[in-house]
Amino acid sequence: MSILRKLMVAAALSAAMFATAAHAENVKIALVVKSLGNGFFDAANKGAQEAAKELGDVEVIYTGPTKATAEAQIEVVNALIAQKVNAIAISANDADALVPALKKAMERGITVISWDSGVAPEGRQMHLNPSDTNLIGETIVKLAADYLPEGGDVAILSASSTATNQNAWIEAAKKALPEKFPKINLVATVYGDDDSAKSTDEAKGLLKSYPNLKAIIAPTTVGVVAAAQVVTDENLIGKVNVTGLALPSEFKKFIDNGASQAVALWNPIDLGYSAVYLAHDLAVKKMEAKPGAKLPIGRVGEVTLDDTNSAPMAAPFTFDKTNIEEFSKIY
Repeated sequence: MSILRKLMVAAALSAAMFATAAHAENVKIALVVKSLGNGFFDAANKGAQEAAKELGDVEVIYTGPTKATAEAQIEVVNALIAQKVNAIAISANDADALVPALKKAMERGITVISWDSGVAPEGRQMHLNPSDTNLIGETIVKLAADYLPEGGDVAILSASSTATNQNAWIEAAKKALPEKFPKINLVATVYGDDDSAKSTDEAKGLLKSYPNLKAIIAPTTVGVVAAAQVVTDENLIGKVNVTGLALPSEFKKFIDNGASQAVALWNPIDLGYSAVYLAHDLAVKKMEAKPGAKLPIGRVGEVTLDDTNSAPMAAPFTFDKTNIEEFSKIY
C-alpha cells in the first residue's frame, strides 16, 4: 500500500471515528415538565443530569412552560421537534391535547415517553408512573385518616383538572374510601393548577365553605405547600391537618410547626433519572416498548410494562417528624 493510500485510509478511519464520537455526544433527550420553577421537577432534573453523566453520551435539555397548560407545552414540543432532539420525556398537562404534537415528533423519528403525568397511549411509546396508581390513591387518604380516629370532613386540592396522574390518584382515593376509610367524608375537590397563588385561594375557599373541615389532601407539591401556609397563617394548626404529596425540603417547616402530621412522595430524583434511562435505551439501543417487556433503569432496577405500555417505578414513602430532617437534606 502506497504512503498516499495509507494516509487516505487513516484519514477515513479518523473521520469515521470522529463522526461516531460526535453522534454519541449529540444524543439529546428533552425532559419536558409541566411548568418551570417547580421544586419537584427541579429535583427530577437532578436525577436526569445524573443519568446523562452516567450514560456518557446524553445531553439533557430541561425545559417546560412557565404556566402549566397544554397549549404552552405544545409550543415547547414543537420547538423540540424543530431542534431535532433524539427523545422527548414529558410530564403532561393534558393526556389528550398533546397527542397530535407528540405523534408528529414520533413520525419524525423522535422517541417519545411520558413520565409522572401520562400521555394517551397513541401519543407515546411508554409511560413511567412514579408509583402504582391505586397505592398512591389509598396512601393520600390514609395520611389524613391516620390522624382522624373519629373520622370527619376532608377535601382535595389538586393540580389542574386535566392532569392525568392527579385525576387517576383522586379516583383511586375515592374508590378506597367506602371500604377502607368509611369515617372519612370527602366534601370537595378543587384545582389550583399547580400555581401557588391560585392554590392559596382555593385552600382559603375550602376553609370558608367547609367550617368543619378536618384535613386538606393535596396530591401536588405546589398545592400542599400553599394549603399548609394558609393553615399556618389563619391559626388553624391543630384544627386542620394538611397532607398529600410533598418535597421534604419544601415541606419540613410545616411538619415542624404542626400544620401537617405527615406527607408522602416517591423520590423525584430517581424519577427523572429513570425517565432519561428509558428514553435513552428506546432511542439509542432501540429497545422495544411492548406489553411484558422488562426495561432496565440503571441503579433503580427495572420496570415491566403492562398492557398499556405503562409501569410503576416504586411505592411512595412517608415523611413525618421522625425522618423529615434527614430527607429534607436530600430533596
